[in-house]
Amino acid sequence: MNEWSAGYVTEIDYIPGYFPELSPGVMRLAALNRGVITSRPRPLRYLELGFGQGVSLNLHAAACGGEFWGVDFNPAHAANARELAEAAGTGARVFDLSFAELAERTDLPEFDFITLHGIWSWISDENRKVIVRIAREHLAVGGLFYVSYNCGPGWSSGAPLRHLVALHADLAGQKTKPITDRVGEAFDFVQSVSDAGGLYFQHNPRVAKRLENTVARDRRYLVHEYLGRDWHLTNFAEVAETLSEAKLDFAASGYLIDHVDDVNLRAEGKALMASITHPILQETVRDYLTDQQFRKDIYVKGLRRLWPAAQIAQFEALRFTLALTAEISPPDLTGPLGKVTLPEASYRALIAALAKDNFAPKAVRELLPIWQGQSLGALAGVLLLLTSCGQVYPVQDDSDIEAATPVCRRLNAYLCERALTREDVAHMASPVIGAGVVVSRSEQLFLRARAEGRTDPAEWARFAWAAIERGGQRMLKDGKAVESPEENLAMLLQQANTFVEHRLPLLQALRVAD
Repeated sequence: MNEWSAGYVTEIDYIPGYFPELSPGVMRLAALNRGVITSRPRPLRYLELGFGQGVSLNLHAAACGGEFWGVDFNPAHAANARELAEAAGTGARVFDLSFAELAERTDLPEFDFITLHGIWSWISDENRKVIVRIAREHLAVGGLFYVSYNCGPGWSSGAPLRHLVALHADLAGQKTKPITDRVGEAFDFVQSVSDAGGLYFQHNPRVAKRLENTVARDRRYLVHEYLGRDWHLTNFAEVAETLSEAKLDFAASGYLIDHVDDVNLRAEGKALMASITHPILQETVRDYLTDQQFRKDIYVKGLRRLWPAAQIAQFEALRFTLALTAEISPPDLTGPLGKVTLPEASYRALIAALAKDNFAPKAVRELLPIWQGQSLGALAGVLLLLTSCGQVYPVQDDSDIEAATPVCRRLNAYLCERALTREDVAHMASPVIGAGVVVSRSEQLFLRARAEGRTDPAEWARFAWAAIERGGQRMLKDGKAVESPEENLAMLLQQANTFVEHRLPLLQALRVAD
């Protein structure tokens, strides 16, 4: 490893990914649902630490507006992030610096949001201290701090698995081989240990399932998850104590599904939680009740609570919109207690209401009568669940939408052009929700064809197939590549017809497409 990497894997870039929980709107929604007061200054100032390929950073910079900063020590990551920023013209400030180098800068402003996703568990104690210093010195009063990390008790049984994978890659892996091959060989070896009757795997069914699921995981993910030099399994109380040095208090879970007790806790668990008064102990006990293995936490500098009447008024005024088409069935949601089943009739009525008037945003107070006379709390729970799976999103203020629209248009045009030769960013920016929306490569190619003046879905399908075929790629059917050009084109034509009927009107309402 390079000395500048501080023990983190740099032999291969991290996979591009978009994380909606890092969006200001989703974080504010989580805080509001827990009755936490947050600041809403203009312009927004936002810092992402360890941005990976910079997809989330750039989608949010385009869709939200304001002043966005990001840092990642990997120069290849920074180059990709800068490319996206320049295409959008956001002026986002992107740096290939260590956290310590960032902390020494004298031009850092006060930030309203500081976020780090998938970083805390994989860095040294020294780097965590630097992050605490950045938060203490540069997070504004009322600002939100997002951090995610592997935690016990859920990950505890998997720690020995990670140790064995990393040990094999280090001691038995051939250093001349690509690191993706070495991680694959390490997992094959671990599988042989399991097949040899390893009691560890028999006594820990979750570990055996984790091992089984690695077959379908991108090896780039496995390299970064399992082979970094620093890896720390922490618990909520430890993280809370560390962040208290930056004057931060826990505000809410960034997992919106965590906010709905009915899908997380049995009646006995709810009663137990209600009997615990200390917030740190209460949140820790919750992790034991749900067997939590990965936390997404939101902290605030200067914890203040809304009066209940103010919280209700703010939530009722909050506007939501659909982000997925109205024709789909209730989403498959799974909580700690198993599958979450939404009432079909109420769900359909809610989705139909959100689809009215060409998907115009609707305030919660407008939706409440539709939820069949149930309470605001019941409706809030459903909206949180649907936001957690990306079906609905809270909506930005109209002035923010107008300001962000031309910026999103530039970034989205670039992403559609990029789809001609690459398949790496499966989201586009929506100024309506201030976040990213799932748009597949084929859909991006349809939009590109449409921007070039092609109006017939059949033309879009031919255009998309030409780009896919040039790259030596094929469409997938039941997980297998389709070899026949005619069948590939037929599949794309079917997708294009579905897209023009169902997806395009919604993307236009979200201002993802013109």
